[in-house]
Amino acid sequence: MENKKIENQQIDLKIYVEQMALLVDLNLREEYKDGVVANFEKIKNIAKLVNDFELPEEIEVAPIFEP
Repeated sequence: MENKKIENQQIDLKIYVEQMALLVDLNLREEYKDGVVANFEKIKNIAKLVNDFELPEEIEVAPIFEP
């Protein structure tokens, strides 16, 4: 249920980028902010696809990852 609450909340990515830049002491120049926000929008959309993918309950975790 907690995840559903988070999904319904809208995040202002411009404010998020500005706050995170302050948090990590990153001097993000004004001319780059729009590009960074656009990239975070893409990341958000990709993450939504991954997070929305339902896994069956009976699936097991792989003990060793080998690429």
